[in-house]
Amino acid sequence: MIVGVVGKANVGKSTFFKASTLAEVEIANYPFATIDPNTGVGHVKVKDPAIDFDKVSNPRNGFVINDSRFIGVQMIDVAGLVPGAHLGHGMGNQFLDDLRQADVLIHVIDVAGTTNEKGESINPGEYDPANDVKFLEVELDMWYLGILKKGWEKFARTVMQEKREIHLALGKQLSGLKVTEDMVGDAIKELGLDKDKPSAWEEDDLKRIATILRKKTKPMIIACNKIDVPGAKDNYEKLKLEFTDHTFIACSAESELALREAAKAELIEYVPGEETFLNLNEEKMNEKQKAALNFIRENILEKFGTTGVQQTLDKAVFELLEYIAIFPGGVSKLEDSEGRCLPDCFLMPPKTTALDFAYKLHTDFGKKFICAKDVRTKMTVGKEHLLKHLDIVEIVAGK
Repeated sequence: MIVGVVGKANVGKSTFFKASTLAEVEIANYPFATIDPNTGVGHVKVKDPAIDFDKVSNPRNGFVINDSRFIGVQMIDVAGLVPGAHLGHGMGNQFLDDLRQADVLIHVIDVAGTTNEKGESINPGEYDPANDVKFLEVELDMWYLGILKKGWEKFARTVMQEKREIHLALGKQLSGLKVTEDMVGDAIKELGLDKDKPSAWEEDDLKRIATILRKKTKPMIIACNKIDVPGAKDNYEKLKLEFTDHTFIACSAESELALREAAKAELIEYVPGEETFLNLNEEKMNEKQKAALNFIRENILEKFGTTGVQQTLDKAVFELLEYIAIFPGGVSKLEDSEGRCLPDCFLMPPKTTALDFAYKLHTDFGKKFICAKDVRTKMTVGKEHLLKHLDIVEIVAGK
């Protein structure tokens, strides 16, 4: 599972990415600062399940702070897009192609309106951020449509002549976009199209199919960055009223990056996503650092609750994708052979069964599956049992 960070140039996209991953990326005030996609590991946040057993987990990957466990997710920071990217503007074809691998998108926008449509800096309020919400969706829809339309007439005729099922044929053709046959079938049914006569479908029908498939395969959450700039909060409220079916998170990527780097330097104690932080070594801070931290506390955390970065990533994974965090463990003990408590965690798609999880752990566990055990309840469950978020599961397999 891969989280893609997308958006127009100069909106703070790479700052958001660095704040999420602490990866070394170029943060520059000009279009196309990101030429090749940056990749890194961000972390979603869950309650540490070991607490239920009066223990603290010791992850092999990720980390624990207080009662929170942070689980790694792969992230990709794709270069800034410009209007007309699907036509090749701004190296757009390359950038859109990089997005193929993403399962969910975080669209970072400049909610203060200090960046125009070309990614150039302007005065606050001179640009309507609603345009960015629309433009990226249009670019992605047109990208999908372009792939769908390529050789469409010949494709549709061939499907009809060979009496193939259109949803199976289209699902195979669009599999590179993570489109499934069922998704295509559902879209055709939703639009009331004649599945037996695809050659009679009009361009508007293909556009609507493209939009439906884009929403299913590239769900999107919008990080409203630069929320501390004058006028940004008003724009944020307007966006929520205008786009009622979208998810918006008030965000200050610069603040999150500053807090994480201060915590890394052991100047403060900070848990990503929390409402406050604790000064640890104020005597080691210079006046500029003290002023910056006070600004973040008063203008971000006290006004908005959090910086929004951690919440955006958590919502993308756990709400938009509906993934669940599952921990392998034993009924008799939670530790592995090295004494690590609940060392591993796997992010699994919705409707994951006990058998699915067994295969995830090891192919042999799946092939020789006998049963699974819920470590909390000690109940034995079968292969079709649906797992829940934060379940701790022991797999019993034959030899």
